[in-house]
Amino acid sequence: MNTQPRIIPSAARHARGMSLVELLVAIGIGMVIVTAMAILFANNSRSRNETERANQKIENGRYALEVMGSDLHHAGYFSVFDPRQLAAPAAKPDACDTDVAGAAFQSAMALYVQGYDNAAATTLAACLTGLKANTDIVVTRRASGCVAGVGTCPAVSAGAPAFQASSCNDAVNPELATGVVDNYYKLSTSTATFTLTKRDCTTQAEIRRFLVRIYYVASNDKDGDGIPTLKRAELGPTGFTTTSLVQGVENLQLEYGMDTNGDGNADVYSASPDLYLNCTNATTPTCVGHWTSVVSAKVFVLSRGVDPSPGHIDSKTYVLGQLAHATTGSAGTNSVGPFNDAYKRSVFQEVVRFQNASGRRFSPS
Repeated sequence: MNTQPRIIPSAARHARGMSLVELLVAIGIGMVIVTAMAILFANNSRSRNETERANQKIENGRYALEVMGSDLHHAGYFSVFDPRQLAAPAAKPDACDTDVAGAAFQSAMALYVQGYDNAAATTLAACLTGLKANTDIVVTRRASGCVAGVGTCPAVSAGAPAFQASSCNDAVNPELATGVVDNYYKLSTSTATFTLTKRDCTTQAEIRRFLVRIYYVASNDKDGDGIPTLKRAELGPTGFTTTSLVQGVENLQLEYGMDTNGDGNADVYSASPDLYLNCTNATTPTCVGHWTSVVSAKVFVLSRGVDPSPGHIDSKTYVLGQLAHATTGSAGTNSVGPFNDAYKRSVFQEVVRFQNASGRRFSPS
């Protein structure tokens, strides 16, 4: 029998398992590392989400200004027809009017822009849905910048309003030569009425879509979702159709620049030209006629994040221009907030010049 002690190699003596203490220490270190990585990931994710929310808020505010600014810039474009030849209506036209052939709709063309300051939820209820109270409404009227059906320009849909302006001043084929403003243009939903001609008094004058657009802020994008949204109601073949343009637009305010001395530049700004000169004190032009002197607008948009920011409390007050004043046009700040909620907000503003209206009134010094 071999009674010699067994010799264990050195390598085998060191190849043993971890002790319980070592295992617990390793697990603890691993948990610390995993926890740190999880916190880092969560912080990065939260930071990324906040960055995306901020970018979305900024993009929405800028895009809202871009969409409205483009339309306001072209308001009052009626091809070669000068709407100053039209008498201003005695009262502010019904922006929801769909009777294109009616006298009220035709005379409304003199007001290429009209607004409603801090409108109530019932304002223009006939064609606006979900209007957010105490926000502005602005209406634009103009002809399309491109000729219907030519190139990439869409044709006029059957039953939709269209516009045609004459350039013919021939006594033999009188249009402009008649001296009757109603013969200078055609505004109709019937193609049979578009018989006006160009300067040669033979070639048919261009037909353009006639655009009536109403911009407003709705309390919801879709029913009950609670997302304030800039919307546009546009007159078409079957009446007004509403389109959601920009989510997160919580407030819209405008001040309109009126040219009081006929040089094409804004001399007085007011959030409500109807009130300027105390209305009844204004005889030439009438109060409604003040809209025919509007040549620019200051547009203020309050853009809100679509989603709340955890841990954020909005305690700010936001200034959206000035309040309307019956004598001076504007006086005092038009401010909103604080909202004391978890949404982040920013104000975006732009001054838009109504190129057609101001250009017609411009007189070089």
